[in-house]
This record gives sequence, C-alpha cells and structure tokens, in this order.
Amino acid sequence: MSSGSDSEDSDEEILAVTTVSRSRKRSESQRPRVKQMSRTTFEYTLRLIFKDLSKKPLENRQGRPTIDAEKQLLLALWVLSTPNSYRLESSLFLIFNFRSVCDRFNVGRATAIRTVRRVVKALTKLKSRFISWPNHQEALHTAAELERASGFPGVIGIIDGTHIKIPAPKENSAAYINRKNVHSIQLQVVCNQKRKFTHCYVGQPGSMHDQRVLRVSPLRHILNSEEYFPENSHLIGDAAYSLYPHLLTPFKDNGHLSRQQLNYNKCLSSARMTIERAIGLLKCRFRSLLDKLYMTRTDFIPYTILACCILHNICIDLK
Repeated sequence: MSSGSDSEDSDEEILAVTTVSRSRKRSESQRPRVKQMSRTTFEYTLRLIFKDLSKKPLENRQGRPTIDAEKQLLLALWVLSTPNSYRLESSLFLIFNFRSVCDRFNVGRATAIRTVRRVVKALTKLKSRFISWPNHQEALHTAAELERASGFPGVIGIIDGTHIKIPAPKENSAAYINRKNVHSIQLQVVCNQKRKFTHCYVGQPGSMHDQRVLRVSPLRHILNSEEYFPENSHLIGDAAYSLYPHLLTPFKDNGHLSRQQLNYNKCLSSARMTIERAIGLLKCRFRSLLDKLYMTRTDFIPYTILACCILHNICIDLK
C-alpha cells in the first residue's frame, strides 16, 4: 500500500470510538466505553454453538475429561478480547501466555489452542446468519438514518479496509508487509448506520492495496448489480477506492473544487465516520486485533478475525 489516502490508521479508528459530537459535548467520564459481554449475550452465543463444542463421552477415555462448552467459550472470548494472550517464545514457535490463559482456566497449552480453534470454527459457521446484505426495507431504513445524520442521501452502507498486524509468516513473508513496513492481513468491511457489519472479506496480505482487495472480493459483483441497491442507492468509501455504479468516493481536492463539491466531500466524510467507529469498536472489543494477532498459521488467521466480526454483530443485535 503506497497511497496516503488509504485506510485510516488504527489509532484514528480507536479515536473514532470515543469522539464526541461538537453539538453534544460530554465530559471525559461520560464518553462511551466498551462494556463487558453480558451474561444474557454469553448464554445466547453459547446456545448457538453448543453442539459444536460438545462431544459425547467415550468409554474408557484416557487422560483428562473434555472441558465443558461454557468453559471453552469463556476461554476463547478471553483470548480474543485480551491483548497479548499469545506471545512469541522465539521466531519459530508460538505459545500461549501461560499465566494469563492456561493458569486462569487450568488447562494445558495444547488444550487451550485447540479450544480456541474449535470455538472459532463454530462461530464462523454462523456467518450467513449474522453478516448479511440488507434487504429492501433494511436498506431504505439505513439510507434514511444516514441521511438524517450526515446529509448524504441514498447510502445503504460504508466500505473501508483495515490492517490486522501479525507476526512475519514463514512463507511469502514479504507479501504481508504493508505501507507501514509491518506484517498484516487485510480486513475489508461494509457497515450500516448501527455499526453492524453487512459484508466482511478477510485474508489478503497487507501489501495489497484497498482497491485491489475490492476487485478480488465478492463485493465487486454486488457493486455492479442493481438488485442489491434499491431505489438507486449506493455505498460510499474513501479516496482509496475507484468509482463503481454503486460506490461513491470523494472528489480529489486539487484546490479548485466548487462549493457544491466541497459540500459533497464534507457530507461524505461525515457519513464515513460510522465505519471508522465500527472498526474501532471491533478492535476495542477484541483487543487481540488491536496490537498484533500472535498467530503464525496464515490459513487460520482469517477465521479468527471473521469470528470476531460475527461476535461484534451479535453484541450489537443484543445491545
């Protein structure tokens, strides 16, 4: 990624979570905070994946008994939402932080790793249920809400990309180095007015430009189809993207924009703050994504990130 107009930095995304509107100034103590997952939300999530986490006991099983589903989900949530739950012992081996995870849940490292993978795989099976494109009524409702908030009409979603930092992969390491000279994996998301993700695409290496990620993602075909955009609606994105029939981007400010063009850019920027807040909220909820996701299996990292996006939507659905 070489363009200065690419996706906003993680610091700016996190700042967006706590940005207070000028018209509604609040004191520091009143700024919105990320709350812990409630017992109701936890139990709801547990019911969704309980069958995938439960195994029928085998007779004469050797070793320790299988840990129950509730403990498995608690452990996985702890790992995803706590920074530095993983750590690197050396450049070649990845292990769990024994004190913060294994001691806390009284399990071995191998059990903890398998538990996280089992929970993540169970959650990703729910993608089509919790991450879905808006229907006709939902799209019009989103457009009305965003127009009321920003003055920009016809917006049914905002697109943006963000980088999830990872350790240097063993294979094709250079391909994962982004414009900030760190290794990362790309996450492309679309959100609605409630900061809920309606489309997620993750897995491309960090060196790939946002526009290239869009071209290889399934979203490209959606942008060229009328059926997904009722009443000539559209998505909006930043200057890293090119224009599509249903994707609007800002005018390039060359110092000679008209008043109407400047107003267009201002309203588009105001509407785009929603996606910045959504990504910031995702990383605040799951702080393993905020600093660095200490995993070496690049084939499994996208599933982990997607699981966090699904949990993010579940939290929004249940308020």
